[in-house]
Amino acid sequence: MLKSVLLFNTGEYPLRFVIVTEESLMESFSEKLDDWNEILKGSFTYQLLTLTFPEKNRDEWLNLFKPCAAQRLFLPSLLSDIDSVLYLDTDTLFLSSIVDVWKMFRKFNNSQIVGLSPEHEDSSVGWYNRFARHPFYGPLGLNSGVMMMNLTRMRQFDWQEKILPIYKEYRTRITWGDQDLINILFHFHPEKLYVFPCEWNYRPDHCMYMSVCKAPSGVRIVHGNRGYFHSEKQPAFREIFAAIEEYQIGSNPYRHFLLPLIVRFKDIRVINSNCGKVTDKFLYKAKQMFKENYYNYD
Repeated sequence: MLKSVLLFNTGEYPLRFVIVTEESLMESFSEKLDDWNEILKGSFTYQLLTLTFPEKNRDEWLNLFKPCAAQRLFLPSLLSDIDSVLYLDTDTLFLSSIVDVWKMFRKFNNSQIVGLSPEHEDSSVGWYNRFARHPFYGPLGLNSGVMMMNLTRMRQFDWQEKILPIYKEYRTRITWGDQDLINILFHFHPEKLYVFPCEWNYRPDHCMYMSVCKAPSGVRIVHGNRGYFHSEKQPAFREIFAAIEEYQIGSNPYRHFLLPLIVRFKDIRVINSNCGKVTDKFLYKAKQMFKENYYNYD
């Protein structure tokens, strides 16, 4: 995920990563990021923080859904010196510049504190409208894998003080952990939410049955939830992951990312899958950004 941000980074604005992780992983993060930053001549800064949960019920928060996923609920207090962040699940990959999504903060009205995308576009396969045993936002719920957070406004809203009683009341009725708590909160406070379209949080559900996300300007962030980056079910997701994993930071993105990905998409297994039929949406922004002979690389 971090590599994908750097791959599509335009250098238009300073880039800062804030990584919250287990202490045992900090050294490996530092080594890799320092290597990349040396290659990219200091194009970004980063900060490593340890996991921080309320002491009361700490183990429950730590393992609420997947290990550490609930950390996002406590970022307003953990990052007390930061105004706004773009929170990303680790199974998300950028297919466009991070600047594009950051500019959406300007679309918030004066009351909105968080930006999220819908969980589904099609009610016939929606999870929340069919199975949820708790309140949720709108007709189809929200997905929290990509989350725009105005931390200043969230602190003013007393975000954490509102989340804790929601957890206490609904803890036995939730399935998707922190995402369900976020849905419950915005069910009761819909005016505080900015909803952005599916191309900024594009998941297998958007194409595995039929194409339900129009994405007129291409897929911007792809979210391989439920292990789809490592699955044979929809190979397009696996091939995107592999192309970014194999790309070497600092090398020519046209030759060493875009062309190999185009070749991967021509694989018959991809063409014969439903998500393989919309690969032009995955390639849309890369084809605009990475053109032959545009970069002066060896």
